[in-house]
Amino acid sequence: MCFNAIAFNGLAGFVMRSMLAATLMFAATAANAQMTTQQIPGTKPKTVQTVPIQPPAMQTPSATADAMAKAERLALQSDLAWVGQYNGAITGDASERMVNAIKEYQKAKGGKPTGVLNPQERAALTESARKKQDSVGWKIVTEPTSGARLGIPGKLVPQQASDANGSKWTSPTGTVQVALSRRKEANPTSAKLAELEKEPSGRKVDYTVVKPDFFVLSGLQGQKKFYVRGTFKGDEVRTMTILYDQATENIVEPVVIAMSSAFNAFPSGPQAGPPPRKTVEYGTGIVVSDDGAIVADRLVTDGCLAITIAGHGNADRLAEDKERGLALLHIYGARGLKPFSLTGGAAKTNVDVVGIADPQSQGGAGGVSVVKAALAPVPSSESMLSPPPAIGFSGAPAIDGEGRFAGITLLKPAMVAGPATSVPASQAVMVSADAVRDFLKANNVAANGTSMDAKAAIVRVICVRK
Repeated sequence: MCFNAIAFNGLAGFVMRSMLAATLMFAATAANAQMTTQQIPGTKPKTVQTVPIQPPAMQTPSATADAMAKAERLALQSDLAWVGQYNGAITGDASERMVNAIKEYQKAKGGKPTGVLNPQERAALTESARKKQDSVGWKIVTEPTSGARLGIPGKLVPQQASDANGSKWTSPTGTVQVALSRRKEANPTSAKLAELEKEPSGRKVDYTVVKPDFFVLSGLQGQKKFYVRGTFKGDEVRTMTILYDQATENIVEPVVIAMSSAFNAFPSGPQAGPPPRKTVEYGTGIVVSDDGAIVADRLVTDGCLAITIAGHGNADRLAEDKERGLALLHIYGARGLKPFSLTGGAAKTNVDVVGIADPQSQGGAGGVSVVKAALAPVPSSESMLSPPPAIGFSGAPAIDGEGRFAGITLLKPAMVAGPATSVPASQAVMVSADAVRDFLKANNVAANGTSMDAKAAIVRVICVRK
């Protein structure tokens, strides 16, 4: 009995284990059957392809630079050169050197080196470059004996002397010298002229560029650094030479880059200074009082034989603010004016600019239009506007998101140290509402406007010159 009981119990255990194994196998088979798609006889199984989702490609800094207008790139390269980050020809061409200079500038300012300047960074760069230019007295001049165009740091080299062979600008102690020389040379070539410039004793050349139409040399001449750029036309050779003490290198070298790019030995157009003023120029004015006071752009209304307010007649210019770029006009006997309320705060990010574009861009019309612009503050009573509005908008009111007066828009030609044949870039600034109110108060104008309709308060300003 004992044996039979043991045998029975062993058999029972075997049967139970067999049943459990069978159950597990059945469950696994059922699960596999659920996971396998049933195939219809005579058909092929479907193939499912998985396509990975790719994030959109980010635009590279080089592509961003390519998309800029050439005038913007000229201004950018010039500003980078003035702050000591760009060391190359200011051509307006997009290049890896320019992108790297942007990154170095961003790193120097503690920012992320993206290679693309945001509006605040661009405004800060512009302001820094302007201060550098002001500190050396940068100006574009015409050499009197040849008509050549040069950029001269007037504060560094205030002394000038000229004769039949050219001109020379020097510092009081001779630490910085700039010379423009002219001479005749039979059958000149850039290579031949470059070799001749290597001959002066004590001159050690460490950089040479020879192009068909110009040459550049730089290096050491005794205890001074030198830079020579020359070109020719026919048998006349014109050469700009810069000498400066090594101790002044940090100050002078950015100026040398600007001078090289600004040098135009044989200008064919306007030879110096800002572009010539137009015979007829258009701007926008804002009516600020019911007796006919109008605030406008000082430059638009400068040097006019007559100032006309479209639809109202002639206006007098009573006052100007050279620092802020504002002008006060007045029309007499006008009716139906709707002066704009100048109460408002300070816009921080974006504004609507309400103006009247140049008639050439409107097919001769004078319609009012509104454009949007982003604000980038600079350390002054102005803010940079991006993008700049069209010609004719200078003097237009800027309106904040609540419809209140934020300031007045001015378009300024940016004098950049680019090639003389390039078109100067334009930049737009907004003079703050506080600065406008201070200007009117200083000239005893009671700005009593109550209208919040900027379109009804603006007028076209027409300046007629000789």
